[in-house]
Amino acid sequence: MQKFSQLPDEETAFQLLVDAGCSEKVINHTKTVLKSLNILSKKTKKKFNLKLARIGAILHDIGRSKSHGINHGYLGAEILRKLNMPEELIKIVERHVGAGITVEEAIANNMPAKNFIPETYEEKIVCYADKLVNGDKINSDVSFEVEKWKKELGENHPAIIRLINLEKEMKNYE
Repeated sequence: MQKFSQLPDEETAFQLLVDAGCSEKVINHTKTVLKSLNILSKKTKKKFNLKLARIGAILHDIGRSKSHGINHGYLGAEILRKLNMPEELIKIVERHVGAGITVEEAIANNMPAKNFIPETYEEKIVCYADKLVNGDKINSDVSFEVEKWKKELGENHPAIIRLINLEKEMKNYE
């Protein structure tokens, strides 16, 4: 197994998805999230590490090779830790699910008792780019995701407020 001490290039990152066993559907989704990120990166006035965010966008769903559940971000982070990837990349993958997962939500979902809320701008922009994608379509806002979550999680679930707040924060940088 190859070990990394720095970020892989994009071609290698896509190959890692294949090697991990991600489906063609997941890989195509990842390509759309990368396009979404590129659109956002051109709009933002915030300075950030675009290469890190791009590799994060490619690898954000590598954990879907093991699970399509809420734990896929955590499982993806485990895969990247075994590859000795940089921690800043691992955290993008670990924290992209929903609009982040609180310690309490993690425990309730049989995940480690830790905070999975995006903190850095790179973590937030990848998370947001992912939430704008529905199939192979990139939406201009997260309203479709909010409606879906209301049906799945209930009208007042805290994840919905986190997603709305994430969108507000991202739009503040435009």
